[in-house]
Amino acid sequence: MIESRPFGVSALSAFFVFGATMSGLAAVSLALPGGLLEPMWRINPSGRAGLGALGMPAVVLMATVSLTCLAAAVGLWIGKRWGRRLAMTILVINAAGDLLNGWLAGDPRTLIGLPIAGAMLYYLRTPRVRMFFDPGQG
Repeated sequence: MIESRPFGVSALSAFFVFGATMSGLAAVSLALPGGLLEPMWRINPSGRAGLGALGMPAVVLMATVSLTCLAAAVGLWIGKRWGRRLAMTILVINAAGDLLNGWLAGDPRTLIGLPIAGAMLYYLRTPRVRMFFDPGQG
């Protein structure tokens, strides 16, 4: 019997759709500097400066992040093991980035992502969630 999708998995899927949307908008904004999306960088002007200095590789990076988040969202939504694994991989990479930014850039605000990513990773490893993605286990 296939378990119904846990609410938290639906919420995480929506979270990754949001990440896909925001990183996609960032890619478009970086590709078209000074355009209609430029005001969104008021939230993180140093991020805009850093990514803008990279040029086209930043556009490719943000587009890749967007597509990867979208894939994770779909995989989580339809209950595929690869979706859970991809989501966990993205969360680990994001947490590592937050840790490095906090340590190397001296920006302790980035460290707030660590307990959030940790909680999401913990949730994705709970027995009920694991059973949803792999009903044959156990």
